[in-house]
Amino acid sequence: VLDRLPVGAVIAAGDGSIEYRNPSASALSGTHVGVLIDELVTKHLAEAVSGGHSGETIDLFGPPQRVVVVHAESLPNGGAVAFVEDITDQRRADQARTDFVANVSHELRTPIGALIALADSLVGTEEVEVTERVVGRMQLEADRASRIVEDLLELSEIEAGVERDRRVVSLPDVVHDAIGRVAELAGRAGIEIVYPGACRGEDGAVELAVNGDRSRLVSAVGNVVENAVKYSEPGGVVHVGVRAADGWGEVVVSDEGVGIPRRDLDRVFERFYRVDRARSRSTGGTGLGLSIVRHIAHAHDGSVAVESIEGQGTTFVLRLPLQTEVEMARAESAGSPPEPEGTV
Repeated sequence: VLDRLPVGAVIAAGDGSIEYRNPSASALSGTHVGVLIDELVTKHLAEAVSGGHSGETIDLFGPPQRVVVVHAESLPNGGAVAFVEDITDQRRADQARTDFVANVSHELRTPIGALIALADSLVGTEEVEVTERVVGRMQLEADRASRIVEDLLELSEIEAGVERDRRVVSLPDVVHDAIGRVAELAGRAGIEIVYPGACRGEDGAVELAVNGDRSRLVSAVGNVVENAVKYSEPGGVVHVGVRAADGWGEVVVSDEGVGIPRRDLDRVFERFYRVDRARSRSTGGTGLGLSIVRHIAHAHDGSVAVESIEGQGTTFVLRLPLQTEVEMARAESAGSPPEPEGTV
């Protein structure tokens, strides 16, 4: 039983000498981390042999960084047993949950606090102009809170692996629908979205098809395009393209905006991470959009990458595996025909 345990187990005799190590404990020996753990095990076994129990939790800064619990108990024969458990993943998960709750609370506090203050300002107000202006602000803040909740629900569904109906869909049509959702925002901001349309063959058929959840793919592309619009200057241009590359369908979104500092490139897909918090507040961003994009891409066996130069612009590339003619024919015979073709 001890040999099968993923937790390290070490048994000592009454004189403190080691009588047994299970494979999990032996695997740690011989490494620089193992030397530190062995010292702790020896220390706590000696205290347990004297009677009672002994233990502690230690943070090893590595590399690799680990959090280890060492716990020793006395045995009826006068010896002692020590258990060594690596709780690094558990600690990270706990910290992630704590950070997530803190971030959600912080993000919701802003629109809710604004709603309370705006509602208070309406008390006793009889001026129609003031009332209309305040109500307009309240609608904006309510929309912001609603979007945060909707994005959280979508993200939780994706992370939980909730499957929806998948079928073969036209990638150019997905991009067309996504741009349609962002068109109004781009118009208000004075941003032009340039999309040349589908890649077509001689027979006019759409060549780029993927197997996936259409609504989520539209959401992913829409979030990338919306991000490009929000971080572009008035009068700027956002270029959107679709292309095939070695069996992959790629959606490329480029802007001429403020760009992303190199130090932030690896973190832009984290939940609630913002490069420019002040700008995100003014544009109503939730800080969840790019995180949703990454999760949707991975759920479709794809990926998303970013390149940027400060002051010159940013390019996002969403990659999804293309469907072959054989796969499309199989899907059609199974009752999942491709989505209707369309032009842009």
